[in-house]
Amino acid sequence: MASLQIESGWKAVLDQEAQKPYFQKITDFLRAEMQAGKTFFPPPKQIFLALDLCPWDKVKVVILGQDPYHSAEIIKDKISPHAHGLSFSVPKKNKKIPPSLQNIFKELQSDLGVGKFKIPEHGNLMGWSEQGVLMLNATLTVRAHEANSHSGIGWQKFTDKIIQLISDHKESVVFILWGKFAQSKEPLIDTQKHLILKSPHPSPFSVHSGFFGSKPFSQVNAYLLSQGKEPIDWGCL
Repeated sequence: MASLQIESGWKAVLDQEAQKPYFQKITDFLRAEMQAGKTFFPPPKQIFLALDLCPWDKVKVVILGQDPYHSAEIIKDKISPHAHGLSFSVPKKNKKIPPSLQNIFKELQSDLGVGKFKIPEHGNLMGWSEQGVLMLNATLTVRAHEANSHSGIGWQKFTDKIIQLISDHKESVVFILWGKFAQSKEPLIDTQKHLILKSPHPSPFSVHSGFFGSKPFSQVNAYLLSQGKEPIDWGCL
């Protein structure tokens, strides 16, 4: 069985997991999707981008999403998926910033102040990943234009393992859990060792129920500083 082609630190801690039968079923399923002419997002080379951009030994913050974006745009006659392997993030070339991400930016500006954060014209969050923010979706792929279509193929077992490994082997990580689904992962996290920040989801349906005003970004940095860690430059996008 082929080993995972991911960042070396993650490869060391996850290769054994990738040898398990359930993971082989995931790869078999995705192969069958391609053979049947089904399109899924993100593209295969970006499925593990969250891990590649945020190495195992640099994880300081985890922002947990549920499912990749299932929509896409046509740019220069080519399909450009909104999903590119990071929770809540979209590629720079895409023109549309999803509503939840727009609300994340609004809260970030409210939290830090207009002078410290200017809302960007794009929705690419790779700048956060490169500072130690793991932008992890619970499910890592989705069939095009079919929300949650891959949620039952086994990805959550794999990403639950990632959450547990971080909880077990690291100290003083901040887990940001927006919405009920993300908060259902709280039992995987050792609350004696790590900080959990919870609020409603930034979706337009729930953003006014407590997401706005929750100030997660300043809380993250205050905690990191208290633990002797470098804060996140949230404006570095």
